[in-house]
Amino acid sequence: MSEPLLGESVTLRPATMDDVPALAAIRARPEVRRWWRGGTDLVAEVTRELAEPDTGKLVIEHEGRTVGLIQWHAEQDPDYRHAGIDIYLDPSVHGRGLGADAIRTLARHLFDDHGHHRITIDPAASNAAAIRCYEKVGFRPVGVMRQYERDIDGTWHDGLLLDLLADELTDRVQATGGGMKALPGE
Repeated sequence: MSEPLLGESVTLRPATMDDVPALAAIRARPEVRRWWRGGTDLVAEVTRELAEPDTGKLVIEHEGRTVGLIQWHAEQDPDYRHAGIDIYLDPSVHGRGLGADAIRTLARHLFDDHGHHRITIDPAASNAAAIRCYEKVGFRPVGVMRQYERDIDGTWHDGLLLDLLADELTDRVQATGGGMKALPGE
């Protein structure tokens, strides 16, 4: 992908090594580090992650500023082919619909340009805000993966597997009296 992907409020573009300082700073925020963790040297960790060849990494920009990262990988076995995604956002932009916009934009790209029919995401089962965001885009819970991921303190916590089929993607968000409501595609 050479051209940026344009959402309603975000732009997704390929991450470069020039993005490492901004992404490491976002990853260092306690609200992000809680879920994404990392060693003592986040600059080195983000640098290593950006160099991984099997995952597409896109910087999320809003109003010309780096506000997060969304990444994806593909299962290529034709009998199980699908894409998986993951995302983190700067807490300063939480609650504005930018996460849902980024996910919707990448999902549309994976469905339309890469021919995927299904996308998965697997947040911690206790990450209610992330799960609400994913459900706004059309993701549905598949099941709890028990003791799925090791926490910072060494204990295990559950993950929630969600998936999204191409025809379930919501295309737009409409403001309502009580907030935002995802609407199915037309």
